[in-house]
Amino acid sequence: MADRLPVFRQPPQRIIDWYGHDEASVEPLRQACPGASVLRVAPDDAGVAGEALPMAPWWSPRRWRRPAALTPAAALTSNAGDLLWANMGLHWCADPLAEMRRWHRVLPEDGVLMFTTVGPGTLPTLRERYAASGWPPPAAPWVDMHDLGDMLVEAGFAEPVMDQETLTLTWPDAEALLRELRGLGGNADPDRWSGLRTPRWRRELLATLSPAGGARPAMAFEIVYGHAMRGRLKVPVSGETRVELEAMRSILRR
Repeated sequence: MADRLPVFRQPPQRIIDWYGHDEASVEPLRQACPGASVLRVAPDDAGVAGEALPMAPWWSPRRWRRPAALTPAAALTSNAGDLLWANMGLHWCADPLAEMRRWHRVLPEDGVLMFTTVGPGTLPTLRERYAASGWPPPAAPWVDMHDLGDMLVEAGFAEPVMDQETLTLTWPDAEALLRELRGLGGNADPDRWSGLRTPRWRRELLATLSPAGGARPAMAFEIVYGHAMRGRLKVPVSGETRVELEAMRSILRR
């Protein structure tokens, strides 16, 4: 996503790193936008799992203490930055539309939104193997990019552009695969296992994920990219809306 930043005629000077708990985006943003300020935001108080999700054990103090470098999302004003950057966090939100409305609230008119998330083409092999074994889903269903585009419009954004690509990752063995998947987060599906699994089940899972002939296990990830502008207030729409011709011309010119 950082490779797309040079398309701006005027690079953003104030960037909101919405899922900034791990600092993974800070360096790419500073390289693409030298001189821009980067405000790292912790959105866990706004309905997303946020900082506590990635690999934080239940006994860790990180579950109760936010690092001082992070700003609570609720503390942001309506003109907090020129660009809201939300990298790989939307798929943890129980209500993506509500999250998009939070993004809309903190951007000024003509502010830019750029985000990535995972789409329904993610981990198809894992889902198939769980289903073949009669197990509950390994992850909650993810939203299609076209539906995400509709949500952006409903949240008040203008000119949304959505696209995607599928990346296939491989690992040395099934243990390494599981280790990385655990680092990406937990299973939020309401139909997931209700209790702990046994060592026997784990051995069966590892065998299921290990390809025959000693090949490296592989998984596909559908990466969805979204871009949009925070649109200006437009004509209010009701059951029947009448717009004068000159007013419509003015709106289209803007």
